[in-house]
Amino acid sequence: MSSFDSLGKLIMFTGFILLLLGAIIHFGGKFFPLGKLPGDISFVKGNVSFHFPIVTSIILSILLTIILNILR
Repeated sequence: MSSFDSLGKLIMFTGFILLLLGAIIHFGGKFFPLGKLPGDISFVKGNVSFHFPIVTSIILSILLTIILNILR
């Protein structure tokens, strides 16, 4: 039974993290303009558009590194 208890806890923790991540993605765009920060590359010409959120990627990488180091 011990292995099932730890598996259940792992699944619940993963679900909780996914729920938080989903809420941040859903509601976060209203408060944090991720993908539209200064330094993000955006190019539109005619029917072609190119968007490369370099600054957003750097910020998310830093935040995830800090969070994972705290959890570890």
